Amino acid sequence: MNNDTLLDAQGLCVDFFTEEGIAHAVQNVSFSVKKGQTFALVGESGCGKSVTALSIMQLVPDPPGKIVAGQINFDGRNLVELSEKCMRAVRGNRIAMIFQEPMTSLNPVYTVGEQIVEAIQLHQKKSETEAWNLAVEVLRQVQIPDPAQRVIEYPHQMSGGMRQRVMIAMAISCKPQLLIADEPTTALDVTIQAQILDLLGELQQQNKMSILLITHDLGIVEERASEVAVMYASKIAEKSDCKSLFDKPLHPYTQGLLKSLPRVGFSGKRLHTISGVVPDPLHFPTGCKFHPRCPIGCTDKRCQTIEPQLRKVEGGREVACWYAPGYEKHDDPKL
Repeated sequence: MNNDTLLDAQGLCVDFFTEEGIAHAVQNVSFSVKKGQTFALVGESGCGKSVTALSIMQLVPDPPGKIVAGQINFDGRNLVELSEKCMRAVRGNRIAMIFQEPMTSLNPVYTVGEQIVEAIQLHQKKSETEAWNLAVEVLRQVQIPDPAQRVIEYPHQMSGGMRQRVMIAMAISCKPQLLIADEPTTALDVTIQAQILDLLGELQQQNKMSILLITHDLGIVEERASEVAVMYASKIAEKSDCKSLFDKPLHPYTQGLLKSLPRVGFSGKRLHTISGVVPDPLHFPTGCKFHPRCPIGCTDKRCQTIEPQLRKVEGGREVACWYAPGYEKHDDPKL
């Protein structure tokens, strides 16, 4: 891990041990986030994005979930090997997370100020008065009007956009080095979405923090991220700098996702859709996991029987597809 890298996940594998069998939620996932960078992890619901985020925070519910292989190196330490006591010093302090739905993350019986103050006092040596003053200040930073009044209000007294800002305030209260934003704008209308994303960008610049953006919205990724990894069925299908991926997607799944984006001038025309659904992690198909939905793989025996591995191609990009341009075919396994 070089000096510019803050987070480096290598060969991460997460399984869920259920009565029906072992669900392989994350398989051999590797990526790195540089200092001050926004790195996006994208894909459909159920592909493993959120489980990857929970793994970084060491919050995978055990049982039934378990990290069975791999490393998550953060600032020189492997988080997988840390005790829960050591991890508590990292979680919420040096790595913070914004969850998808603030109403399920904020406690309804405590004021938002009490919840922010608890996070501050857990990680910083602040008196109660200092912690309350800081809570008001972080609410001001996230542009909540009249923060001195809002700090004594309960979550149900706020709108969805306000609650999301409270979640951000809580996350940045200890000035983390890495902020994991898991679908931070899913439940918000487009105007509030833009405000929240602008706010995250401003806070990133002010605090010089890295952001791991987890989303299924490629429009957000194109505007906000510098690098992106596309996940499908527990694995990374393609990894690239953002501009190259949008200019020339290599994997058929990425191509399908980009074709499904609404475009100016397409009014009245049906949007492109990817046929089928994300496969059940208890019963992944053989070969390439995308082949039942792929216009090429659905008829190709090699795609149906041999799974392509993530491999570097020209330009430093990575892809896992037998038919991707530049994918080295001379060492393909023979049928």
